[in-house]
Amino acid sequence: MAETLDDHTGFAPDNDQPIQYMARTRAYYEAIGYTTPYRWAHYTGAPFQPLRKPLAKSRVTIITTAAPYDPAKGDQGPGATYNGGAKFYAVYDGDTSKEHDLRISHIAYDRVHTSAEDSGTWFPLPQLIKASAGGRIGEVGPRFFGAPTNRSHRVTIDTDAPDILARCKADNIDAAVLVPNCPVCHQTVSLVARHLEANGIPTVVMGCAKDIVEFAAVPRFLFSDFPLGNSAGKPHDVDSQALTLDLALRLLESAPGPQTTMQSPLRWIADATWKRDYNNIETMGAEELARRRREFDEQKQAARKVRDNAA
Repeated sequence: MAETLDDHTGFAPDNDQPIQYMARTRAYYEAIGYTTPYRWAHYTGAPFQPLRKPLAKSRVTIITTAAPYDPAKGDQGPGATYNGGAKFYAVYDGDTSKEHDLRISHIAYDRVHTSAEDSGTWFPLPQLIKASAGGRIGEVGPRFFGAPTNRSHRVTIDTDAPDILARCKADNIDAAVLVPNCPVCHQTVSLVARHLEANGIPTVVMGCAKDIVEFAAVPRFLFSDFPLGNSAGKPHDVDSQALTLDLALRLLESAPGPQTTMQSPLRWIADATWKRDYNNIETMGAEELARRRREFDEQKQAARKVRDNAA
C-alpha cells in the first residue's frame, strides 16, 4: 500500500475536527419541516472579570442545565428517549451539602454515543467538593443553580440570567463553573456566563459544542471534544472528570482576557467517526426524518403542558 500524506506528516483525518452544531442543527430542523432557521446568539466581544482573590480562597458554585429527577415525569433514566415532559422553565437551586439526582433526558444530548449513566459527566459537584477538601478552591457555594434550557434569548437574558446572578450574590459567590449539555444548553449558559461576568463574577464554561459557545463569545471556555452530555468528563472515568474540572479551574486562574478557549487534551476514542452521527441528515432516509418529526411534535406538546402548568 502506498504511503499517504497523513502517514508521512502525522496529520489527523479531515473528519477529526469539532462538530459544527449550528449548521448541523439548522439543516436537521429544516429537513424535518421547520423552515424558519433558528438565530443563534452572536457577539464579537465578551465581558471579563478577573478573579478578585486566589482560587484557594474563593467560593465557587456550579450552574447546570440538568433537571432534578421526578418519577412522575416518565422515563428519565440512562438511554431514555427525549422527554419534553421533564423540562423545567424556571431557575432552581440545590443544597451542595446533599446528594442530588440530576438527569438530562429533557434535552438533546448525544444518545448514540453516550447513555447518560454517570451524572459525573454533566454535574461535577463531587469533583468540586474534592477540590475544596484538597485546598484547590476555598469552598463550594452553599447552593448550585439550574438554568432552564431556553430557546428564547430574551427570556434567558432578561429573566433567567438576572435570577441566577441574584442568587449568586446572595451566596457571596466568587466564581462559577457552568456546565451545558445539548446545543441550546450551550447557548443558554453562554448568555448566563456573560451576564455574571458583566456583573463582577468570574466564570468558566465547560462544554462540548465549540462553535455555539465561541459564537456567543464567553469570557472563558474549556472545550472537551466529546459527545454532547459529557462536558464534565468521560462516564465511569473519575480521573477524566477530575482532570476536566482541574483544567476549568486553571482556566479561571490563567485566562489573560475574554474569549479565551482551552481545549482538553483528552480524546473520546481514537476513531473520530462518532462525530458524523449527531443529527446528521446525510445518514437518515425519508422515513426516519418523518418519524423524528412526529416524535418532536409530540415532545413539544408535552413540554408546552409543563410550561403552561408552571406559568
